[in-house]
Amino acid sequence: MEKTQGIEKLFFDLASESRIDIIRELKEQNLKNNELAGKLDLTATEAFRQLQHLTEALIVKRLPDGTYTITNYGKLTLQLLQSVEFTFSHKEYFVNHDVWRLPYQFVNRLGELSRSTLCLDTIENINRAGHLFSEAEKYAWAMGEKVLESLGPAMAKPVSKGVKFRFMGYDSSLPNFNQVPGQTPQIELRILTDVPTIIVYTEKEACICLPSTEGRMDYAAFYGKDQMFVNWARDLFLHYWELGKPSKPTYV
Repeated sequence: MEKTQGIEKLFFDLASESRIDIIRELKEQNLKNNELAGKLDLTATEAFRQLQHLTEALIVKRLPDGTYTITNYGKLTLQLLQSVEFTFSHKEYFVNHDVWRLPYQFVNRLGELSRSTLCLDTIENINRAGHLFSEAEKYAWAMGEKVLESLGPAMAKPVSKGVKFRFMGYDSSLPNFNQVPGQTPQIELRILTDVPTIIVYTEKEACICLPSTEGRMDYAAFYGKDQMFVNWARDLFLHYWELGKPSKPTYV
């Protein structure tokens, strides 16, 4: 209990939109009181009052030249706040979707999805997955509980272009491929006993779907090109890839 005593004080310190804005500004550059006031449309008095509060909380500090800067503790607090802000902004989604089937280390990194976009439209997300495949130039990776028929041509396109293709899912969900004469496609397949998420990943963009709290995939998806988000999806894919059992592609 001793380690958590007083945590409510931190939440109080952050319980102001202007304080959070001040922290974000100071993370980018050191600023004087009047400069912060001008950037954030605050009075000089209000900016000074908020800076005093943040200084007492050890989140920012005043330098000898009169500017304020964020402390290392403040930077860490702001970084951890990213996950809280992300889940809060999508609370309706997370009430109805099960993130806890993912490994804890990826739940802890949810803030890395903060620059992704949530789309609830199933058809739009299926079309987006096909577009991701068709635009891939180096890698096209997918993980899912089944292969949708509409994605078949989209999955074949990167393979025909020499893109390195990986797919993993249940044994019954592994796709078949058309054999192109004179071509040795770079295809890798793996079988999973549990498929807790859908991932579509290329070197440019990613898309992920979590199951509902009832265990169904409703294809509501986070997608985006932000590098942190793309790296999160890649790392999650590789985590399950290591758990999968290799399987040979079937050609038709």
